[in-house]
Amino acid sequence: MRGLRSVAAIGVAAAILCGAPVPLQAYLRLSASVRGQTTPVAWGRMPVRWFASGTGIAGTSAADLQAAVNRAFGAWEAVPTASISFQFVGFTGAAPSDEDGLSVFGFENHPDEDRTLASTSFTVDTVTGEILESDVFFNTAFPWSASGAATAFDLQSIATHEIGHFLGLGHSALGETELQAGGGRRVLATAAVMFPIAFGRGMAADRTLQPDDIAGVSDTYPDGTFRESTGSLQGRVRLGGRGVFGAHVAAFNPRTGALVGGFALGREGEFVIAGLSPGVYIVRVEPLDDVATDSFFDDPGLDTNFRATLYDHLIAVPAGGASPSFDVAVQPK
Repeated sequence: MRGLRSVAAIGVAAAILCGAPVPLQAYLRLSASVRGQTTPVAWGRMPVRWFASGTGIAGTSAADLQAAVNRAFGAWEAVPTASISFQFVGFTGAAPSDEDGLSVFGFENHPDEDRTLASTSFTVDTVTGEILESDVFFNTAFPWSASGAATAFDLQSIATHEIGHFLGLGHSALGETELQAGGGRRVLATAAVMFPIAFGRGMAADRTLQPDDIAGVSDTYPDGTFRESTGSLQGRVRLGGRGVFGAHVAAFNPRTGALVGGFALGREGEFVIAGLSPGVYIVRVEPLDDVATDSFFDDPGLDTNFRATLYDHLIAVPAGGASPSFDVAVQPK
């Protein structure tokens, strides 16, 4: 008999997010325990049907919400290397917090979650790992705008991030922040919509997917030729003869400017970054110390006590295959 299981909510933060996706290989993909094994969660059927809450807030109507979320879905649906599609079914009186078999996007007031702008939750099939329902709330403890108001958070940008989670993607570490005097962090730059901390009010940069986002969704929902036309690089992160768990690994293509990240997740520090265009890559390894680590891992064994390291060789990635494995030796701080 098939069962249902709710998976912990994950979202985007105004400062520091509290969330705990389960790590797998090339990307942080949200996962569930299926028959005693960790299995990535994903939608099994297309198009994915979704509803919008019929309740708006001051200055942002239910129709504004639906239009902004629909545009955000369009950004993901337009990825040419991913086989995904979505269908807006209609407005509903159901709330995102209802476990009712409907995937609902809507506003909810969560003043206690004072650093969470929005959050995505799931119900999955415990036999297959298939997503059966996913809901997204936008926290009305913060101001929202669908028209680019400078004093509010951009609804379409945050919806684009949450739809990444809705599709089963976890967070990307491709970004830079700085600590603020009053607590929390301010985003300086990102190279992924799936970075866990949002830009400030009035910023709409995250309406546009970046190479890391595109690689992640394409590797999760590949089109017919994606696996044959892209490749991967693989290796280990080592510190004094042992593997480093949780090291962030970034692959940069100097010809295209594409930057795609992954993590060392094996006992021996193994990593794989898939979905890469064939070519030569520069590889950099760094500790995950620029954001709260629980935005990525719920694991006390995460190692951040090492120096950022640029691998001293270029790595060639072939189409339809993987690079030879290589070791990146890092030094303690």
